[in-house]
Amino acid sequence: MAKVALALWWHQHQPYYPDNVGRQNPMPWVRLHGVKDYYGMALHLLEFPEMRCAINLVPSLLLQLEDYTDRNGSDHFLDVSRTTADSLSEEESLFVLDNFFMAHPTNMIRPFPRYAQLYERRGSPKAAREVLGRFQVRDLRDLQVWFNLAWIHPLAFERDSELRELRDRGRNYSEADKNRLLAKHVEILKEIIPLHRRLAETGQVELTTTPFYHPILPLLFDKRLARESIPDAVLPRYAGGYPDDAEIQVRWAIDSHRRVFGETPTGMWPSEGSVCQAMLPLLARHGIRWIGTDEEILSRSTQGFVGRDARGYVRNADRLYEPYRVEEAGARVGIIFRDHVLSDLIGFHYQRADPQAAADDFVSRLRSIGQSVHRQEPALVSVILDGENCWEHYPGQGVAFLRSLYERLAQAPDIEPVRPGSYLEAHPPGDGLPQLFPGSWINHNFAIWVGHQEDNTAWDALHRAREHLLSRSREIGAERNGASGEILAPAQEVADRVRQAWEEIYIAEGSDWFWWYGDDHSSAQDALFDSLFRKHLENVYRLLGDSPPADLARPISRRGHWAVHSMPRALLDVEIDGRASFFEWVGAGRYACGNERGTMAMASRSPFSELLFGFDARSFLVRVDCRTAARTALADFSEIRLGFAEPAGWALSIQRPVSPRPGVTLLAPGGQPMPSEGIEVAVDRVVELCVPLDRLGLKAGDSLHFFVEGFSGSQSQARAPQEGVITLTCPAADFEQQMWSV
Repeated sequence: MAKVALALWWHQHQPYYPDNVGRQNPMPWVRLHGVKDYYGMALHLLEFPEMRCAINLVPSLLLQLEDYTDRNGSDHFLDVSRTTADSLSEEESLFVLDNFFMAHPTNMIRPFPRYAQLYERRGSPKAAREVLGRFQVRDLRDLQVWFNLAWIHPLAFERDSELRELRDRGRNYSEADKNRLLAKHVEILKEIIPLHRRLAETGQVELTTTPFYHPILPLLFDKRLARESIPDAVLPRYAGGYPDDAEIQVRWAIDSHRRVFGETPTGMWPSEGSVCQAMLPLLARHGIRWIGTDEEILSRSTQGFVGRDARGYVRNADRLYEPYRVEEAGARVGIIFRDHVLSDLIGFHYQRADPQAAADDFVSRLRSIGQSVHRQEPALVSVILDGENCWEHYPGQGVAFLRSLYERLAQAPDIEPVRPGSYLEAHPPGDGLPQLFPGSWINHNFAIWVGHQEDNTAWDALHRAREHLLSRSREIGAERNGASGEILAPAQEVADRVRQAWEEIYIAEGSDWFWWYGDDHSSAQDALFDSLFRKHLENVYRLLGDSPPADLARPISRRGHWAVHSMPRALLDVEIDGRASFFEWVGAGRYACGNERGTMAMASRSPFSELLFGFDARSFLVRVDCRTAARTALADFSEIRLGFAEPAGWALSIQRPVSPRPGVTLLAPGGQPMPSEGIEVAVDRVVELCVPLDRLGLKAGDSLHFFVEGFSGSQSQARAPQEGVITLTCPAADFEQQMWSV
């Protein structure tokens, strides 16, 4: 049994939202995550001086924070928030109604009675223009306040009596109240960088960096690396790379970190954990001594010697929970590999558990890892995930969970939270990898960022803009230094414009634009992300005095794939046998299980692949498809639960789902067991469920909101949808006639 060294590494990142040429910033997320997560996560660590961890701060995020604090920067949401409610134009009022409920309804809106009242009054999905008449000036002002208030971290309220007073008053705010709140946003933003500097100086936190605008470095070296994991991947017309740009993205990151924090970082989280052999000399040349990525990269780099079996158990745990060294052309870099099961538990699953029970479960899992490792050195368990995007899905922004977790980790004698760089100094990697497999932290490949038609179209547009910049630079005698990015030109004005044009290229190389292209991820802001990407490329041409090509005026993302689920189109005639007949379910609604959270993705895939659902004349029917046969995929699950948000509190529990005689219990609100007559369940190739509507107290026209969740013991392991519910209306007698006419 080995002692456990826990390398907890929080990655803080937002896309680069501003249009520097047009001097516009359409998105508020740097500011809002700043006053919530970047501030709150640092405050949590101040509460527990014994804690050690790493925080990764992307340079382009720091640059945007400094825009707010040092350069009087703003964003469109902040501009509209500052506008007095009685002078809002109709367009601005509609913007408020369409955008100022962008917060997690359960955890960030409903806990506050006035915000919840406004949310219900707004309704959904009606157009804002239809409901504008419901909102008086005082309502719009209260909504301006609550949107900006709800995004502030709970620990800030504990520290600031003025904020508490604003929150507790709840309604009837004045313009002075609102302005005071918005000034608090800037005050909090000004504390973020000094707080992190303080945590680094006291030795609590190791601060690391990422290439400046968060590009996928291997794709900047050579897009053909994508074929290592997907041999038949379709690549853009220009499949090569831009090694000079990779050099500049890394150099600028190091320079930025040194300027902001006064020291050179030795650790780096490569954007999206994306690695390849060719990048190692570049990193070593700039002082990077260690990096991290996902455990699946280690598995592929060792031809499967290290990895997980079909049930998720680690093979050769001694070799997963240790650091490695990787070498290329005389350059040597240390590398750690994250346990993606533990990382996903924090990112996706513990949000639905009791905070203390979740913390206990995490510590118990760490101890189990220690028991599985048989060597003298501590087992290095790397847990790496976003430090910003998961907390809104936790009640109370995860404060109770993080406090419970940090308290247990600080007190556990057999678990030592560590800064990764310090661990590697004390325990230099003994094992080396002969070749680092090229891939990212998601499915050990680059499929999210290249290969889809939309991704490739974006890469082709970027390449044309870059080639135009190179050609025009030669014409006007402007030369770029490929190592530093400095521009030499006949006149300073020319040098400045060419430098700006190159910066637009570097921004467009960021991973975030390609994240939203293709069918991997989608959000209500897809069109805006598409527009911003094309705007950066248009800026390249305009800075050179040229007209952008016409194709940049056309959206790249055209399929409108922001649809949560389809609706049933006919009554179903299903035999509940678990055998997945196509024709039985042809008229069902469908939900494809995926990463609808958008900005986060699970590395450990849910066993659920698709939900089908609908009605017969008297019952609600659900089919759960898994990535393999359900009787195999659900072998480790102790319970499958069909849960209802409407009618609230009801659930159907299937215990021991793959046993010969699974238990079936209908649970009323409060968990009271009810008779199960008429309920049918079958688990074979798929899971099929049938629940009579009258057992739930439902009739035609009533709302039905549901989800499916899988448990191992008391811990949620899978959910579909990952967030929220699927919403339906119980059919009337003429349901099929209505569907026929649609």
